[in-house]
Amino acid sequence: MKADAIELGVGKSSPKRGGLNRGVSILDFIIRIVAIPGTIGSAIAMATTNETLPFVTRFVRFRAEYNDLPMFTFFVVANSIVSAYLLLSLPLSIFHILRSSAERSRILFIFLDTAMLGLLTAGASAAASIVYLAHKGNAKANWLAICQQFNSFCERTSGSLIGSFLGVVAFILLILLSAVALSRR
Repeated sequence: MKADAIELGVGKSSPKRGGLNRGVSILDFIIRIVAIPGTIGSAIAMATTNETLPFVTRFVRFRAEYNDLPMFTFFVVANSIVSAYLLLSLPLSIFHILRSSAERSRILFIFLDTAMLGLLTAGASAAASIVYLAHKGNAKANWLAICQQFNSFCERTSGSLIGSFLGVVAFILLILLSAVALSRR
């Protein structure tokens, strides 16, 4: 009878798996907390980005704002949605710490985290393409580099990409952690 219990996974190694899953759940919670300021900060930094340059006279001015480009608006909306999701997922992450054997909610986390990873990657990539064009330009498409004139605007948009791409890395880790926790059952 004892050999059957060990084959079914009811032997001495079962308590270690619960401890490992609890450790994975704690790490999941910490990564979610760390990812929140990165995504919120990216959304705020991009949404408050604007710069005005005088042209020939002080009455004629060029203004650059984040909402002039739809890709930057999408970036702000995507980061805001992901930040809200991360905040709302914290109670379920705490539930996983308390009850590490919860399987269905981990599967739900994998699906939702993957959807948020896709949204965040799309927003960050769209904004990164425009930031690249702002820095380098494209002679074939007749796009001039504007960062020589709008230096502050370009610095803030480039800086806001950092937190968003760190959020992408955090979501990759979260998906891997959930998969590890599910595979330990």
